[in-house]
Amino acid sequence: MQPVDPAAKVNTVFLRATSLKSPSGTFAKYLEDAMRADLKEISVYDEAGATRVDAVILRNEVSVDGVATGTSDMRVELTVSRGEVRRLQKIYEAHTKFDSAFAGAIAITTGRIEYPNLVRALLRNVYSDPAFVSAVSK
Repeated sequence: MQPVDPAAKVNTVFLRATSLKSPSGTFAKYLEDAMRADLKEISVYDEAGATRVDAVILRNEVSVDGVATGTSDMRVELTVSRGEVRRLQKIYEAHTKFDSAFAGAIAITTGRIEYPNLVRALLRNVYSDPAFVSAVSK
């Protein structure tokens, strides 16, 4: 998953005057960990398998600037390869809207809580895409 540089723009999410840090070090690693956990849970993850899923985060934002509503957006280019054969290269997006507040402390906390929902929404879009399912199928 890319970008691995913590200083990359998509690895810095600002919530008003503070920044949201990934518990995994970078948001690319956070996305990778989430996808790996999902695939392990349904018993399709194979560390030694020939199928490889790569992703480049193109957009990664949480906005808590609204008076009563916050939004989050993620855009990822996902590539599925088996050996040297590229089976899928596609852009996936997710957008969430959530209740927030004008008060900074509440809005910032709400934005932090919302981030996992954004990743879950993105992965739901990926997993429900027949092209992705076909690309990772044997």
